[in-house]
This record gives sequence, C-alpha cells and structure tokens, in this order.
Amino acid sequence: MMQRPPHEDFSLKETKPHLGGGNATGDKLTSTYDLVEQMQYLYVRVVKARELPSKDITGSCDPYTEVRLGNYKGVTRHFEKKTNPEWNQVFAFSKDRIQASVIEVTVKDKDVMKDDFLGRVWFDLHEVPKRVPPDSPLAPQWYRLEERKGEKLKGELMLAVWWGTQADEAFSEAWHSDAATVSWADGLANIRSKVYLSPKLWYLRVNVIEAQDLIPTDKTRFPEVFVKASLGNQALRTRISMNKSINPTWNEDLMFVVAEPFEEPLILSVEDRVAPNKDDVLGKCGIPLQHVERRLDHKAINTRWFNLEKHPIMEGEKKKEIKFASRIHMRICLEGGYHVLDESTHYSSDLRPTAKQLWKNSTGVLEVGILSAHGLTPMKTKDGRATTDAYCVAKYGNKWIRTRTIVDSFAPKWNEQYTWEVFDPCTVVTIGVFDNCHLHSGGDKTVGAKDSRIGKVRVRLSTLETDRVYTHSYPLLVLHPTGVKKMGEIHLAVRFTCSRLLNMMHMYSQPPLPKMHYIYPLTVTQLDSLRHQATQIVSVRLSRAEPPLRKEVVEYMLDVGSHMWSMRRSKANFFRIMGVFGGLIAIGKWFDQICNWKNPITTVLIHILFMILVLYPELILPTIFLYLFLIGIWYYKWRPRTPPHMDTRLSCADNAHPDELDEEFDTFPTSRPPDLLKMRYDRLRSIAGRIQTVVGDLATQGERLQSLLSWRDPRATALFVVFCLVAAIVLYVTPFQVVALITGFYVLRHPKFRHKLPGMPLNFFRRLPAKTDSML
Repeated sequence: MMQRPPHEDFSLKETKPHLGGGNATGDKLTSTYDLVEQMQYLYVRVVKARELPSKDITGSCDPYTEVRLGNYKGVTRHFEKKTNPEWNQVFAFSKDRIQASVIEVTVKDKDVMKDDFLGRVWFDLHEVPKRVPPDSPLAPQWYRLEERKGEKLKGELMLAVWWGTQADEAFSEAWHSDAATVSWADGLANIRSKVYLSPKLWYLRVNVIEAQDLIPTDKTRFPEVFVKASLGNQALRTRISMNKSINPTWNEDLMFVVAEPFEEPLILSVEDRVAPNKDDVLGKCGIPLQHVERRLDHKAINTRWFNLEKHPIMEGEKKKEIKFASRIHMRICLEGGYHVLDESTHYSSDLRPTAKQLWKNSTGVLEVGILSAHGLTPMKTKDGRATTDAYCVAKYGNKWIRTRTIVDSFAPKWNEQYTWEVFDPCTVVTIGVFDNCHLHSGGDKTVGAKDSRIGKVRVRLSTLETDRVYTHSYPLLVLHPTGVKKMGEIHLAVRFTCSRLLNMMHMYSQPPLPKMHYIYPLTVTQLDSLRHQATQIVSVRLSRAEPPLRKEVVEYMLDVGSHMWSMRRSKANFFRIMGVFGGLIAIGKWFDQICNWKNPITTVLIHILFMILVLYPELILPTIFLYLFLIGIWYYKWRPRTPPHMDTRLSCADNAHPDELDEEFDTFPTSRPPDLLKMRYDRLRSIAGRIQTVVGDLATQGERLQSLLSWRDPRATALFVVFCLVAAIVLYVTPFQVVALITGFYVLRHPKFRHKLPGMPLNFFRRLPAKTDSML
C-alpha cells in the first residue's frame, strides 16, 4: 500500500494578512479591495505624440515608445509612416521590484538595422503623485521631448504618471513588469485578468405527438416510422410508432439543452426503418428557436402542425414530385421554470430557474480575495529550467473570473478581489489554479498545449458565518496515477455578507431546485445526458471568448467525469456510511454498559428517568427535544471555525493502491486487453458507478442528520436549536394524546390536501451540509 510522505502537510492553515494595506499606511483604499493586501504600482500611460522629429529624408518615421525603469522595459506597438501616433497604452511597475529612482520614456524610430532615438521624457519617482480610487483618473499632459544632453526638441509626448494600487481602473489592462519576458501580443492578452459569463441555458422540450399523410417509398409494407431530432451535436430519436400506418403516433418527449443567442435551428426528420441499417427520410422540417414559445410554469402550451418538406421519390429513373406536404403534430417550448444543471449537484453554485422573471431577490454578497500561492510545483520546462506561470479561475453562479497570470514564479501574488450576488446560501464557490501554457502562442512549443491543473478549492457558503472574514491557506491537491500530490497552497480571504437575514432563513424552508423539477421531474438518465450537453455548450462558448477560457479549465471546474467508477471513491463512500452508523453503534455500546451496570450511578439515574417517562408519557417528546436543544448548545463551543477543505484521509487518497489508481485513470471503455475482459470490466464499472452514487447519497443523508447540531452551518443549527426549544415548550403544555391525534391525522390525510412540492422539514434537511465538500 502507498503511504503519503511524512513531510506532506495537507491541513488548512489560518493566516493573518494585512488586508486593505493594514492600518499603518493610512491610505484610503476603497472598500472594494479590503480583502486583499495593498500592492503599490507605478503607472505610466502613454497616450500619443505629435510633431515627432524625423531623420528620414521623406519626413516620416515608424515611431514607438519605450518605457524603462531600471532593468524593466515596456514597449508600445509601432506605427508605420506616422508623425502623430496614438498608443493609449498603460504600463505598471510593481513597487516591490523597483531598483531605480528615475523612469525614462523614450520615443524611437523603428528601423531594420538600428532604431533611431527621437527624444525622451524622464521623471523623478519622488515627484510622482499618488492616486487612490475613487479619485478620478489623472489627466495626461503634453511633455516636450529632449535629447540625451537635455536640449528641448520640437516633438511632444502626452503622458500620465502616477502611483496607484491594484484598485486602479488601469490595472487589468496594463502591461505588467512581472510579464516582461512575454513578447508575443497574443501572450500578453492571455495573462490579463478577465470576467466571463456563462451562456444562458434553456431546456428545449419537443413533444412529438403524431404525423399525417406520410408517403413511404415502399407501399407494399407497413412503415416503421420514427422521428429523429437534431440540434447542433445533439441528436435524439423517438421509438418506432406502434401505429404502423401513414398516420403514426408517438406522444413522446425529447429534451435538449440550448444556449442564447440561438445559433442553430432544430431539425426534425421523419424516417422509415426499411432495413436494420437503412432508413428512408419521409420528410424534414427546420424550426428556428427564436420563434419557439417560452414556458415559465407547468401549464400546457398549444400544439402546432408543421409541414414537412416535400421529399421526392424515385419511379424508375425519374423523380416524382410530391403534390402535397406531409405534416407533423408537435408541442415545442423552451422551459424557463427549470434550472439547467451544468455542475455536479453536490457542488452547485446556482440553483435559479432559467427565466429571470422567476428569480427571487438576492440574500447576500460573496466576496473572495485571491491573495497568493506558495510552494507551487514546477509544471513545465522553459529555456532549460523548470517554471510555473500560474493563474486562478473562480466560478460562482454564471460568473467566471480569471486572475492575471504571474509569469515564472512559484510564489505568485495576485491580490485580486471579486464579488458575486448570492441567491441561495446552500451553494458552493470553486477556485482552481492552473498553469498557463499559452504565453507564446506564436511559437511552435505550445501548439496543441493544454493548461495544466494545479489544484482547486471548494467553499460552501452555508458553512461560513456571516460578516466574518476567513483568511486561510488551502492545500492544492491533485490525484495522479502515482497517488495524491500536494501541488502547493493558495491563500484566500472569503467573506459572506447577508443583506436580508429573514429571507435567508426563509430559504431553508424552500425546495433547493425550482418547482418544475418536482412537478414534472426529469429522469436520472435525462439529467445525466442533459448535464453532459450543458457542460459541452458552456466549454465551447467560453473557449470562444477573447482571451479564451479553455475547455480543459472549464471541464475541471465543472467536475466533468466525476461520475465514473472509482474503487477509491467507492471505498471512501463506504467509510462515510460507517462513520454515520458509528453514532448508532456508540449508542448501542453505551446502552449495553447501562444494562451491565458498568457505572452504577448512571444506571440508577437511567432507571429513575425511565420510571418518570413511563408514569408521565407526555414528558417523552419534550424531554427528547429539550435534550437535543441542550446538546446543540453544548456543541456550540466546539463548532468548526474553519471552512471545509479537501480531506485526503476521507477521500481514501493517501493510501490508495497503485492498481486502484490505475483503474481510476483508465479510459472508458477500458484500454486493457483482452477483449473478453474489456467487456466484463466495462459492465462492472458501469454498475459499480451507480452503486457508488447511491452509497454516496446515503452517506450524504446521514451526514446531514449529523450536521443538525454540529454548527457546520451556523444558521441551520441555530434554526434547529430554536425549533427544539419551542417544540419542547409546546409539547410540554399540550396533552400527548392531542399531539398523537394531530400527527396521525396529518400523516393519514387525504391526497386532496397534499402538495406536490416537498414539505418544509424535508427542504430544510436537503439544505444541510454534508462531507461532500471535502471529497477529493
């Protein structure tokens, strides 16, 4: 068995950074950046030039500007044959790396042999003004160019130079001195911080009812007709109609995932199965999605008849045109009442329905400060040396953020802060760290390269106390075929602010998913297929952004492939169940000790309590709830003070057998010989994957029961503890017979008085946290 190295530390560490620059600086850093450490930058905005001198006999030049500060040099793009160029580019130099007292801005004429000097402007760093947002941007000014000897020239250069922080508006688009080695224009675009939005996803429901007046090719046989629907790379088909005639019926639903803006039409074709591998197309129709009706609730929409395109048939060697078109009867709508699942249900960051009209008001704000990382593992070799170009991606709701890439550093400092609206506290924010392999896209080395994963962190919002800043260093863990490996640590600052406390408490009584998921639920097979299509659509759309958020990054953040069979994960879920049952086993052992008089005093007290409850049965329920209330209060001082993190012991990753890891990283279908083993092995993995999911769900339910009094979710435990106190008082003053009658009549109530939505206790229970957040 593999054992983790003794020097590996997979624990979560609390840190105390100087957020907002600390109290000693006195700078009024805007509150938008109070979760990160203040970083000082020298900004130089090169706007434009005019009347540049030229050493060419034609009187024109190819100007560009060079900004030099010590050993760092930034260069603007150059213009051909232009004496009044406009650059409007910003350069940012980190104060920590400045080793000069003067900044020099030089205008040069680009030449094949040697660039000509046209003039320069220089500034003493002690004279540069400071600017702190929300102050307005510093206005650029015209400066006369001068020669190296100090004599003034005719040309002028418009500049603005100031000291600022990462809260400056120019920070995200500036050229940074940290990336001085990145020379390609595409590479510079790939290192800047960006915000991305997931496309708006809809479920498209196609209810195929019937067709009329079909004209089969072979009229000597009964047609076996089915409908094939395709949308982009998605294709579904109905079963073969049991009514084998020219007027077949199906009444079958087909579900697709589509994204706005709609780019491709829905193509439906009615086909006749004439042979096992041969289908004849009897008619087609294309339906633009822009004209499809949008449904917000469960009310039925009107059906429509669609004409099928005329399909010519062959008679001998001539084509015979159909005089009339066949028709197909369907009900098509875009479902706005569902939430389109593109994430694993255990790690969902958004549970709102698609239609914005059904959204409820936000309950709070999530702020994440991505501070730094340290101890990162070398990810690639560049110029004969190991290096890492790290950046972070965070995903919550439909908003993705990407920090800037810190080039060639094993301890990058980002200090970037981002904010999300929170509509449901029982959601998870995911932060991943990646190595940028596309900094030199113009070269041959990175053709077909993929950004390497360094690790990720999940934080469930309901496990955080409101208005508290959590500053911790999280281990970045990745599972390799050789075992679990710590790739470094990431330092985060997280704060969850509640804007409407009553609304947030009310959320615990609501169903997690929109109502349509319970009124017209989708099957497990449909949800798996639709989630796969949703992740593919999101990854394709985000990869088309500029710069792209690449497919391998999106799939890693969305946990694509997490449903595959894994012996390690199945063992972990089994041990989770055993951990849940461990409490019942402990109660059995304790009761056995009572029966065997291991502690006579305790046994006597139990006898007295038993006699009281038998003589006064109305005290049983109040005593139980009062006992649970006292346990909850007692556990409060031992409540978790840190967010959950990846647990290698819980995930059975620290001692996984090499053969189990080889099986987990094997392809599906398997690539292992022989053929017979391949067939059996794939069948076993498919069945075991379902068992693994069921076992994990059972463990989740038990862990949610344990979390009622653990203060893992402080608001949920507070609600339950208060409920226990109120229930104890109410049950104390209410006769037991009345309570029993009301409970019995409620359980046996008529179906007319039942509601399709889950009850309030079940909704509350489903929102409780489990240890799924700590699963690797």
